[in-house]
Amino acid sequence: MGAELYINSAFLILVGFDYMLNFDVQYLKGVGPNRAKKLNKLGIFTINDLLNYFPVKYEDRRTLKKINELNGGDKSLLKIKIYDTPKKSYIKKNMTLIKFVGKDETGFITLSFFNQNYLMNKLKQNEWYYVFGNVKAYAGKFEMTNPDIENISKDYKAGKIMPIYGLTYGLTNNELIKLVLTALTEYSKKIEDIIPNDIRNKYNLLSRKNSIIYLHFPSDGRKYSLAKKTIAFEKLLIMHLGLMAIKGKLKTKLQGMEIKNYTYAEKLLEFLPYELTNAQIKVIKEIKDDMSLPKPMNRLVQGDVGSGKTIVAIYAMLIAASSGFQSSMMAPTEILAQQHYDTIREYVERIELNIKISFLSGSTKESDKKEILNDLKLGKIDIIIGTHALIEDNVIFKNIGLVVTDEQHRFGVRQRAMLSNKGKNPDVLVMTATPIPRTLALMIYGDLDISIIDEMPIGRQTIKTSIINGNQKEQAFDFIKDKIKNKNQAYIVAPLVEESENMELDSATEIYAQLSNNYFANYNLGLLHGKMKNSEKEEIMERFYKGEIDVLVSTTVIEVGVNVPNAVVIMVLNSERFGLAQLHQLRGRVGRGKDQSYCILVNESKSKKSKERMNILKVSNNGFEIAEEDLKIRGPGDFFGTAQHGLSKIEMQNLVNDVNVVQEVQLLSKKIISENPNLQGSEYNNLKFEIINLFKDENIVFN
Repeated sequence: MGAELYINSAFLILVGFDYMLNFDVQYLKGVGPNRAKKLNKLGIFTINDLLNYFPVKYEDRRTLKKINELNGGDKSLLKIKIYDTPKKSYIKKNMTLIKFVGKDETGFITLSFFNQNYLMNKLKQNEWYYVFGNVKAYAGKFEMTNPDIENISKDYKAGKIMPIYGLTYGLTNNELIKLVLTALTEYSKKIEDIIPNDIRNKYNLLSRKNSIIYLHFPSDGRKYSLAKKTIAFEKLLIMHLGLMAIKGKLKTKLQGMEIKNYTYAEKLLEFLPYELTNAQIKVIKEIKDDMSLPKPMNRLVQGDVGSGKTIVAIYAMLIAASSGFQSSMMAPTEILAQQHYDTIREYVERIELNIKISFLSGSTKESDKKEILNDLKLGKIDIIIGTHALIEDNVIFKNIGLVVTDEQHRFGVRQRAMLSNKGKNPDVLVMTATPIPRTLALMIYGDLDISIIDEMPIGRQTIKTSIINGNQKEQAFDFIKDKIKNKNQAYIVAPLVEESENMELDSATEIYAQLSNNYFANYNLGLLHGKMKNSEKEEIMERFYKGEIDVLVSTTVIEVGVNVPNAVVIMVLNSERFGLAQLHQLRGRVGRGKDQSYCILVNESKSKKSKERMNILKVSNNGFEIAEEDLKIRGPGDFFGTAQHGLSKIEMQNLVNDVNVVQEVQLLSKKIISENPNLQGSEYNNLKFEIINLFKDENIVFN
């Protein structure tokens, strides 16, 4: 049965999914067209989307306090009577203040509300209200500003744990709470279980209906934990079974090529001026074993910056060349692609192999491009290196046997397959220098076999990392000047492109302007950020690479694929705003030449936790150790540049907080696929639908 048949409403009813849950959310009581547009901005288009839009945090309103029990800084629930008549005053144009005193049997508290004029008709002297908010204490007196206030006869929040949702402009948390309550009241009976009953019972999971209710409105911690585990288990099971179905299709249904002539590859090893690490030797063996089989290789090589992934990829491409097959290598930027081209060409010329290598990018001249495309089609080119230009329709290979993609961790299964489709199921090798904990790697790259280079070559220099506060920036600038005088270069990284009104963060454009007119007025500065045109970015990087720019002021656009050996200092402003794994990636932009390199992290935060995070980078240069620590501290959000397989960053954040659940699901997925690869049986119908819907671009079919 084709995937398209699973999408029509007849099938939805057949498998037990009530199509009413897929009604447009605007028809829910209390929504309408205007509010629906605001919900759409949050990714909420249907009733089902709303039911699955879970809170980002919660407020515990279960404990009712007396006024004499309050402490400044606490967020508290009070039951108070309005003691005097609420008074409204105008502070300035477009700003009003409503103020009154509330009391209980233990004392008094002042309550202030800015720009909430509707309260004048709602608040009555001598009536009782619940108020919930932050308490300020001074000189023995208490005050709340803009607390949540409701008449005790109407308050549905007091005594409960209440959800806090991610919002958009024009939509309040109270509005969203009421809409979710309405949806649960009208549609909760329509919520079907996705996980079969025997699995739910074995792993102590709740029904999907109860899980959704308890995630929105948990009555206690135990029910919340079970609900969170159930939904995480469900989403992980859908993801893993889908990825394993893709992997199984690639391994069992696709006929690959036996690529096993090692003549050129072994010559490469003879000419290397250094010994391979044990990790590189192990990964090369895994690649050789894969390529020699009559089925496509689908392998990820994951290794820290400088661990020697490129030489492993060259080895694989030389196996393809000596076996009579073409290979391609695609990189995300023209600079990185050019660097790979130069490296590979240098090795091939040094070994004196009879191999033709070409380069293709968006800026390749039309006349040259025409010749390259013709030679590629005729099989005259053995290895081609390039950018996304390689996946254009007019790029045709005669007999491509190996596809290598570098630093494509931000792309999913479908995007990685675009180059593969140029041939008859060629071998696929994906490389990334982004250290990802194995738990997450299995989620992002579940369709690939994973190889890890977890060892650095002998003699690789250690980058010296220092952490400074904002007041020490001038000293750091002087240090950079000293390095420039020694003919070296530097990066200064800012977290934003332009100045932000909401956050006091350094922006690339602002820093560039300041430094150009001040500290580095007599030096050549360059500016690089993601909003620039590709041609502008390439020009700036080319100038920096050639040494025409002393200091490159940049956003994190340099995080991946920039190799300038002469750059020896990287200074990261507002480093507390970055994940450790990302900071480690940025640090990897230096330390690529013969000179000692330095990373300066400017930490503007005064918190103890922030300092502890930064110190991890100071004591460790191991990307995998740092990635594991980052996972513990910040969760998995930093590892996902974009949504993977249709899951949002918030969902991914919640899925892997409990590593044990991830491991349980991985083992269960393998068991299900080995025993029931087509998920036969009516109890799997809902699960199959979810898998096909999540991976709709992959055309998964269960027979």
